[in-house]
Amino acid sequence: MRLGINLGYWGAGMDSDNLAVAQEADRLGYSVCWAAEAYGSDAATVLSWVAAQTERIDIGSAIFQIPARTPAMTAMTASTLDSLSGGRFRLGLGVSGPQVSEGWYGVKFDKPLARTREYVDIVRKAMSRERLSYEGEHWTLPLPGGPGKPLKLTVHPQREHIPLYIAAIGPKNLQQTGEIADGALLIFPSADHLEETAIAHLRAGREKAGKTLEGFDVCPTLPLAVGADKDVSALADMFRPYTALYVGGMGSPKQNFYNQLAQRMGYGKEAAEIQGKYLSGDKEGAAAAIPEELIDQTTLLGSVERIAERMQAYAAVGVTTLTLAPAGFTLEDRLASLRAGTEALERAGLA
Repeated sequence: MRLGINLGYWGAGMDSDNLAVAQEADRLGYSVCWAAEAYGSDAATVLSWVAAQTERIDIGSAIFQIPARTPAMTAMTASTLDSLSGGRFRLGLGVSGPQVSEGWYGVKFDKPLARTREYVDIVRKAMSRERLSYEGEHWTLPLPGGPGKPLKLTVHPQREHIPLYIAAIGPKNLQQTGEIADGALLIFPSADHLEETAIAHLRAGREKAGKTLEGFDVCPTLPLAVGADKDVSALADMFRPYTALYVGGMGSPKQNFYNQLAQRMGYGKEAAEIQGKYLSGDKEGAAAAIPEELIDQTTLLGSVERIAERMQAYAAVGVTTLTLAPAGFTLEDRLASLRAGTEALERAGLA
């Protein structure tokens, strides 16, 4: 099992440290450095900045939002980043959510599966440097009856095949991801529930495409906080606002994918309470309502030995790249967490 690092969003308060974190992950042999975007920083700019100042670590978008860019623009950006980084780019895509898609980008959040499938088809066509023509429900290229003609990407990516990942949570999206992508970006993954909440659906998609999970990158992100095992409860408290935001406040009252995931993990009553409090403005109450077990199951907390045991559980269920989001109040705390991640992987016998 490989390790990755997730820098999150630029502008989240740790900007001055993020380059140092990426460089330390590079030095330690981490496989990939991911950057996110929502409605603040864009991932492409951050990744180009990191790529210019690292040597070996891959850079990945987690995610480029599908409503933010035309598929041809995404192919251009991916190919440029792959060329500039010397073949180190991984393309992560996702539909975002209804609030961001419709409120920020002005793109209707409908038929997300069909939209994703067409988007991936076009991106792959463009990156392969075919002359681009496409007839679908959501995109038609060139536009009919006009001056447009099929064009070919002028940038040469470093590699013939840029790995393509999809951020997926729901069962149908996971199955489609297994069918059409090279990897899956997962969030709030519990090793105890990952087979039924994700892996089984990915496997079904691979089988539909006549493939197995061999070579498919299962890539969940887990927040990481290192400390004494007796302090696990206090470490879990660090992630209450984070969990409350996603389970309680992301998406819309009727369409919160993270809340639905918590329900599928057996926290139906608690997920409803968290969402109700969060959306009513009681963010502290929402955070307090989160069961410690839910946080502990979806993060890596405690001693290196405890984290190593958890890593073994993730590897056993089929995780191939474990992406860490190291918590800490200082840069040194975050760098120490990165080193602890490497040590835990070695102790788990997975390095």
